[in-house]
Amino acid sequence: MSAQTGAKKGKVNTYFKGVKAEMKKVIWPTKKELVNYTGVVILISLIVGVVVWILDLGIHRVLSLIIK
Repeated sequence: MSAQTGAKKGKVNTYFKGVKAEMKKVIWPTKKELVNYTGVVILISLIVGVVVWILDLGIHRVLSLIIK
């Protein structure tokens, strides 16, 4: 049983070494880029929300005319 535990521990260590190596390759955004990206995400979310709201109102009105 201890041989299996040691093998699993070795695999876990290898995995985290790989993760560490890959994280060193990441190009992190600057603060300015991060603020810009966040603004774009918020703006697109608001636009999608308004479009869905308008569609919801339209569908509700059409269905209320049909169903009465």
